[in-house]
Amino acid sequence: MNAFFRNLIQTLFPSTCACCGDVLMAGENQICINCLSNLTATLYTAHDDNRTERLLTGRIPLHKATSIFVFRQGNTVQQVIHSMKFHGNSDLCLFMGRQMGLELLQSGRFDDIDLLVPVPLHWRRRLQRGYNQSELLCRGISQIMNRPINTRTLVRHRYTHEQSLQAAADREENVKDAFRLHHPDELTGKHILLVDDVLTTGATLVSCCEVLSRVNNLKISIATLSVAGQ
Repeated sequence: MNAFFRNLIQTLFPSTCACCGDVLMAGENQICINCLSNLTATLYTAHDDNRTERLLTGRIPLHKATSIFVFRQGNTVQQVIHSMKFHGNSDLCLFMGRQMGLELLQSGRFDDIDLLVPVPLHWRRRLQRGYNQSELLCRGISQIMNRPINTRTLVRHRYTHEQSLQAAADREENVKDAFRLHHPDELTGKHILLVDDVLTTGATLVSCCEVLSRVNNLKISIATLSVAGQ
């Protein structure tokens, strides 16, 4: 498509911000500059013993962990997550994955990652949504960090209810025994980065890691786009 037709389409059907709905200006992508500046950063990635690591340490065999933004009811981060998961905005998933990749790369703490592994969706949920948002986050990270993605080994074999609709006390039971390993040899001796969109109670990540810990000589680090704020 040449520049004339691209400009014509943009004029007739202008791109809008995924958060506020305003028309995006030249140079803006998915989120306007104002909303982008309103994303509450955690500042965890460059630091050991951050809150995300403390939430997970002792529950799983964890090497390093981080979350990029703070998720709170009504904040801009929540709008981003909802647009990614419930409004079919796959391009926003890729964009936010690149934001994750930039921060991970800048920190230097995740330079020895071998593979990116998204938290998987059950095939029915993927069919409903059209994509796995965590896999698209991995694709965005991969574009920045140049790491391969493994989607074959960790699979979700049991359909579960949406975690965000579950009470905190019920989330662990909801995802219990929901994951399995296929082709575990593909992860043997690797350092993986397990990627998800939101860390709330950690039940999903713990359930994933209980299965992943069966892989020989596997080192697990975790990155989530957001973490529920206190």
